[in-house]
Amino acid sequence: MSFGRARSRRWRDWSERGIRWSLFCASFFSVFVTFAILVILAKESFLFFGFEEVSIGEFFGSTEWNPLLGGEKHFGIWPLVCGTMLVTVIAACFALPIGLTAAVYLSEYARPTTRAILKPALEVLAGIPTVVYGFFALTAITPILHSIAPRFGNYNAMSAGLAIGIMILPIVCSLSEDALRSVPRSLRDGAYALGGTKFDVSVKVVVPAALSGIVASFLLAMSRAIGETMVVALAAGGIAQMTAEPWAEVQTMTAYMVQIFLGDAPANGVEYASSYAVAAVLFTITLSFTLVGRYILKRFREEYE
Repeated sequence: MSFGRARSRRWRDWSERGIRWSLFCASFFSVFVTFAILVILAKESFLFFGFEEVSIGEFFGSTEWNPLLGGEKHFGIWPLVCGTMLVTVIAACFALPIGLTAAVYLSEYARPTTRAILKPALEVLAGIPTVVYGFFALTAITPILHSIAPRFGNYNAMSAGLAIGIMILPIVCSLSEDALRSVPRSLRDGAYALGGTKFDVSVKVVVPAALSGIVASFLLAMSRAIGETMVVALAAGGIAQMTAEPWAEVQTMTAYMVQIFLGDAPANGVEYASSYAVAAVLFTITLSFTLVGRYILKRFREEYE
């Protein structure tokens, strides 16, 4: 009997060690991939700034971007950044309020059976391929916008932004609803005891108590919108320009990288190398959103017992 217990104990110890090393290897692999991406982006960006046609001052100070045109080339990153931010702002203005409203309904108003049906149905949107959203923007959203205002052309920032807003809607709704449901029932009961209505409790108690999780879901959704590729490549257009007009044709950073890797530019040319510099800027912007989200979670996190 004692031999069996010792054997079982040894087997359990070896199993624990195996699980521990498996988790360590998974964590180390994630960190390794992140550092590998950083090294590649830094190396290729350094090579990009080594070309005679490029200077750091022009890259961060110029407002003209036309690396693929004949003649004199210009590498000012701001038109691509402006197009990316315009599409992201449109997507955020559409998805954030609708997603938060849906989350409040699912958390505070919907019955359990209704929530069990609506939430999975909403999360199905997250599983649709992004290229489908791109074709949906071209074939459905753009004709509707053109019928409303003829100034909307075949490619425009509004169509791409609305499609991305629909795509990130499940992220906002699901994460915000989880944050709202994590608020203790005692806070709701205390507000009801003070004479608050259902709407008062939802808006003035539950939402502020879950604010850190809601803001984190907003930042995560916006990071997803900034990095979206196929929707903007299909629906936003290919003209890099600084504009705030939603009906204008724009080009985002990810759409430019798709254009480069289609094979129109030589692999050893400055145009090809510029895609890595653009990717480095995109990585920096996304990382900034992640760091801001972590700060907000740490600074405003509410802990309940």
